[in-house]
Amino acid sequence: MSRACFATILALVLALAFGTGHAHAQADFDRPGGDYQRLAVPSGDPAACALLCERDRRCRAWSFNYPQEGDGTEGAACWLKSSVPPRVEAPNNVSGVRGAGVVERHNNAVETSIDRFGGDYRSFAMAMPDASSEACRKACEGEGRCRAWTYARPGYTGRSARCFLKSSVTPPRRRPGLISGVVR
Repeated sequence: MSRACFATILALVLALAFGTGHAHAQADFDRPGGDYQRLAVPSGDPAACALLCERDRRCRAWSFNYPQEGDGTEGAACWLKSSVPPRVEAPNNVSGVRGAGVVERHNNAVETSIDRFGGDYRSFAMAMPDASSEACRKACEGEGRCRAWTYARPGYTGRSARCFLKSSVTPPRRRPGLISGVVR
């Protein structure tokens, strides 16, 4: 077998094994349907939901819901599914299939599940429905003193969403339910 043929076969096998589009859990997507169990997630971490699915033989897919201000529930929820329903866009959700890790957005503007602890000079509650990491980032950009920001989803630092504006850039630390960014 020639090297070119071997390389082509290897690439095909890897593509089939790892696939595209469905290999990882995705933020801001839900998989409605197929639910057989709802579990509270006290840590508020979507990775905990993925792990619950891994440990349950019936589980084929899962959806994680961040706590929402005013939705009548207490805390984050994990829905285990006996099938793999198609995913649909849904803010404040993370979903995946069994065997997939949680992949959250991390780019130059948004750091999901990251806290930039310390350096706060001001914080404020954010009213729904306008509460978002984007609104927090814009508040930071609008103040000359602000160098970084952290947005806390409802239920993570209190019942309401909260925006923390920072006068210094501190090291990132993993913390579910928080979204951070550096602007200058």
